[in-house]
Amino acid sequence: MLDLTGKVAIVTGAGSVGPGWGNGKATAVLLARQGAQVFAIDIAAEAVAETAALVDGEGGTCTTHVCDMLDAAAVEAAIAACIARYGRIDILVNNVGGSHPGGPVDMPEEVWDRQIDFNLKTPFLGCKYVLPVMEAQGGGAIVNVSSVAALRMSAGRPHVAYSASKAGVIAFSKSVALTYARQRIRCNTVIPGLMHTPLVEHRLVRQLGANDAEALIARRHASVPVGQMGSGWDVAHAVLFLVSEEAKYITGTELAVDGGFTAAGPV
Repeated sequence: MLDLTGKVAIVTGAGSVGPGWGNGKATAVLLARQGAQVFAIDIAAEAVAETAALVDGEGGTCTTHVCDMLDAAAVEAAIAACIARYGRIDILVNNVGGSHPGGPVDMPEEVWDRQIDFNLKTPFLGCKYVLPVMEAQGGGAIVNVSSVAALRMSAGRPHVAYSASKAGVIAFSKSVALTYARQRIRCNTVIPGLMHTPLVEHRLVRQLGANDAEALIARRHASVPVGQMGSGWDVAHAVLFLVSEEAKYITGTELAVDGGFTAAGPV
């Protein structure tokens, strides 16, 4: 069940911004547990080294590569390094992204540009250099990570660039899925909801919680129908299913990992 033995998986954003389990870190470790050889990419060398150490400690296989996923030449070199190390690429998980609040009037143009690139250009570049490899070898599975912000907006605190770019990820995934369906390359999107990852304490407490982590976390738990936020492991298990053979007939679709948040509608 969900066996990835013999598969090679690239996970981008495979480090974590602080102690605990971010989406990429948990995904890299879980795919390795299921037998994949993991090529873990992150811009932060120490963070991705920590992920690799966890995989190694469990007897798995993980190679790290430091790369800015906004740099096309660097991404191309990273994919070449993976091929040189493992000889193939069966799985690509595009997990790089981040948010910045603001509406179209108050948001500086450079912030808008950075958000669009950070959230939408990074999966584009990952796919740009991995798809020819998958096509040549006869198939593969791609998962792009979007956000509940693509589906459910906040009038009180807009994230206009984040919402737009993460909605773009969904459309991008569908387009890739249809373009490469006959080449046996599947492409799907995971949509995390409110997650309790290291990002909450690292950045969101400052942005949303007036430096009151306990109050912010309590509010976020209370806003989810199941009564609590998810974790990086919830995202990782969704990714694992979508890249597995058990999901071989699933492409061009989205899997919301949100505890019912989007189904509940506005609060």
